[in-house]
Amino acid sequence: MKVAVPIEDGKLCNHFGRAPEFAIFEIDNGAVVKTEFLSPPRHEPGAFPKWIQGLGVTYLICGGIGPMAVELMNSAGIKVLAGAPVMEPDKLIGRFLANQMKEATGPTCPGHGGYRQ
Repeated sequence: MKVAVPIEDGKLCNHFGRAPEFAIFEIDNGAVVKTEFLSPPRHEPGAFPKWIQGLGVTYLICGGIGPMAVELMNSAGIKVLAGAPVMEPDKLIGRFLANQMKEATGPTCPGHGGYRQ
């Protein structure tokens, strides 16, 4: 399985659509076996979800995310784990592996309607 985490300055980027980099973790048998740091395509509606899906990602860990992005990710078969705290990506993956993340049911970004925390 692969997990994507939007990154800025070495930590979780609190706004999914503004992330300048993504950490992509490959997990096998409950352990990280590979980590890549990749630059996303230019931010345009639907570009990030399509790019992430093309990488084979099945989970996205993020802080803030808008409703359209959640919908596009879910449509692509990617589960969105939102509302994560700003911290180093390896610590977030530790929380993921310990089942301490929750799936998003809507937007978690204050810049989008229907904000939930």
